[in-house]
Amino acid sequence: MQTLEKMTIGEYVAKDFRTAAVFSKYGIDFCCKGNRTIEEACEKKDIDTDQLMDQLNTVLSTKNDSAIDFKSWPLDLLADYIEKTHHRYVQEKTQVILPFLDKLCKVHGANHPELFEINELFIGCAGELAQHLIKEEQILFPFIKKMVKASLTDEAIAQPQFGTVNNPIAMMMEEHEAEGDRFVKIAELTNNYTPPADACSTYRVTFAMLSDFEQDLHKHIHLENNILFPSAVALEKTFAEQESNK
Repeated sequence: MQTLEKMTIGEYVAKDFRTAAVFSKYGIDFCCKGNRTIEEACEKKDIDTDQLMDQLNTVLSTKNDSAIDFKSWPLDLLADYIEKTHHRYVQEKTQVILPFLDKLCKVHGANHPELFEINELFIGCAGELAQHLIKEEQILFPFIKKMVKASLTDEAIAQPQFGTVNNPIAMMMEEHEAEGDRFVKIAELTNNYTPPADACSTYRVTFAMLSDFEQDLHKHIHLENNILFPSAVALEKTFAEQESNK
């Protein structure tokens, strides 16, 4: 059995999403870089491992009746949930935030030139995520659902054109990391979404929306990287084992 320190950050958050708040407090990326152990993350950021573990154990030992156990969900249901909750959120919110940022650049750009870089970063994010969601919805998620159906009906499953599910998953995870890095930069430029003293209401609302967007993106990537994707890889492996046993 793994010791707690040897568990990956992603495994912690998959076990109880409330631990994400502890990792965020210490500036530890629990979604895009969730494959690291506690020891590795603490060493990189010079964090006291015992102190972090104490806080994680406090969270894990506290009853949480409202937590959703996504790990227990069927993979097709989880894929549908991600698409209808987080994909739709991205699609809707990017169309709201983009004109707000454009307005801020025009009104406040002279005094706050960092807004132009923030705007450029978010434009890139919106465009890349739009293509990313299409690939998941049209290629990866349908194959995951096909595997689930085949497992329930004991049917054989044809090898997809992309070879193995590991290939699109590796691409999606690489793109997740790119968006995570992009938002690290946005958070730096916005001073962690803190509006300046001369900020108007539009300024404040825009920063609040960017903060919410990043938080939702973290949950979104966590569900895929730490739960959906590893489970899909494991499910595909069962088909390979069944074939080899014939």
